Amino acid sequence: MSKPDELIVSIASLVESGQSTQMSLTVVTGGAVITGRLAPEAVWRQRVSEVLTDSARLGEFSAVFDAPGTKDGPPTHLHFHVARILQGTVGIPETGGMYRVAIEDVSAWTVGDFSYSDQLTR
Repeated sequence: MSKPDELIVSIASLVESGQSTQMSLTVVTGGAVITGRLAPEAVWRQRVSEVLTDSARLGEFSAVFDAPGTKDGPPTHLHFHVARILQGTVGIPETGGMYRVAIEDVSAWTVGDFSYSDQLTR
């Protein structure tokens, strides 16, 4: 989006101000469909830092996520946790991941997350 959608910016602002992790959203960005729950940036950074800290190979990168994000103006990114990239009938990763998406790169979105199933319906 050349000019971010005001509604999605408002949703991101409410998530940031309320420190809530309950808003589910599905977005299309760069041809990928990402579905999951939004988190405030500080919460997202903390969780990413924790995952990296627990990694023998990537622990040194955790400090990058410990720094606070910039708070000037409206949010510029969506921070997903427990999220999946949808591909056909599969969500990647199955357990959910952590994604950061620039709001200006969102080409379509809807409230709620999509479930997926590996079973065929007849």
